[in-house]
Amino acid sequence: MNTFEHILCQFPEIGTVKEVAPLTSGIINQTYLVKTAEPASPDYILQCINHQVFTDVPLLQHNIELVTRHIRRKLEERGEKDIDWKVLRFVPSAAGATYFFDGESYWRVSVFIPDSVTQDAVTPESSYLVGLKFGEFEAMLADLPETLGETIPDFHNMEFRLRQLNDAVAADAAGRLHEVKSLVDDILRDAEEMCCAERLYREGKLPKRVCHCDTKVSNMLFDKEGNVLCVIDLDTTMPSFVFSDFGDFLRSAANTTREDDPDIEKVSFNQTIFEAFAKGYIESAKAFLTPCETELLPYAVALFPYMQAVRFLTDYINGDTYYRTDYPAHNLDRTRNQYKLYCEVQKAMPAMKQYIASLL
Repeated sequence: MNTFEHILCQFPEIGTVKEVAPLTSGIINQTYLVKTAEPASPDYILQCINHQVFTDVPLLQHNIELVTRHIRRKLEERGEKDIDWKVLRFVPSAAGATYFFDGESYWRVSVFIPDSVTQDAVTPESSYLVGLKFGEFEAMLADLPETLGETIPDFHNMEFRLRQLNDAVAADAAGRLHEVKSLVDDILRDAEEMCCAERLYREGKLPKRVCHCDTKVSNMLFDKEGNVLCVIDLDTTMPSFVFSDFGDFLRSAANTTREDDPDIEKVSFNQTIFEAFAKGYIESAKAFLTPCETELLPYAVALFPYMQAVRFLTDYINGDTYYRTDYPAHNLDRTRNQYKLYCEVQKAMPAMKQYIASLL
């Protein structure tokens, strides 16, 4: 019995398997398409969960079960048709859990949604659909009765990321601080402003929501006509500020170049992409957003390039111990790129505030 046979036989729902083929999408978990032999049987997605990144797999899967079950119930209450195309379904193992541990690795199986495709292109049209769908995703989970656990603790905690930077500066483990001291000073100058979300949360003025925390075009499925089917890649779904879903998408989508382009003159902020995404998001999310949340959506757009600049700079000072790098100054180029984007977003702040106000 080969490895896949041993794993798949732990999920009794799966019938006779015809083929197991690797899928190229996804950079954290190893993903495979399981094709079944019976024409009436569905195909499946098999994933080996990266438990170096997601260290508590039972918590991870419990989160996903709660989220998908709640969304399925909401779709049923709305009288939606073809629900199996609109929310993921994970298959229970023989032991009843939605994962199986083989002694070394954790595996899970979900039902493959046929005739579905992913997209990577960031256009005004796709950005609007992403905003609409992720806003709807948050809206459907706004009344989730159980609090989710943090699959990656402090993932989008700005205070935590700044503590990491300050620790790196104090240690100067790679002897690189002298190269970047002025950049460190520039970034830390805005530290208090960028930590306002955590302060408002402690003051009881800002709630945490169930957020996806990895918003991008490729994390949703479309049908062949371009209609959105459902949100996928739910591993980072956990409590966070809505800024996680709003700001993180625009950090990459509204940058006019890639995040590691060393030519920072190419970095600018695409207002058209911002407006398309914001329009879709507010259309579906405004029913539950508080005035504090909507007022701070432009702050969210600045927060995420700032946070990423802090993370890249921390890793550079530490000697490139976290992010994979292709050359010695790779993390430094990333830092300068993201800090330039942050500065461009700050220039666009009045226009963003005016546009969001027009949508409310």
